[in-house]
Amino acid sequence: MTTGEGPAPGDRPTGVAYEQALAAQASDGGQAKPYDPLKLCVYATVALLAWLFGAWAVLGFAALGFAGYWRARRAGLTRSKCYLRDTRLVLAYLGLITVVAAAALVLPHTLR
Repeated sequence: MTTGEGPAPGDRPTGVAYEQALAAQASDGGQAKPYDPLKLCVYATVALLAWLFGAWAVLGFAALGFAGYWRARRAGLTRSKCYLRDTRLVLAYLGLITVVAAAALVLPHTLR
């Protein structure tokens, strides 16, 4: 590959990776920026908080996610970048996590 040309057709990334590569080249005058794995840092932080605060953190993140998707769905979002894609499935998933986390916090105190 020579400078100024894009990747060879067989080397071209697809989907989101391709869009990120194009955006990186366009924002830097054609020079590709290195990939920033910010999501991995976010995942590690969420895992740390869940480890430190247990079911409270799970309840908080699930409720926050549910509220965000609820608001987005009411605004017209029907497809998500989430693995589940359909916002109804995402809401059901986050709602289930919220209920299970709340039960994990309440049940030990009611079974005495």
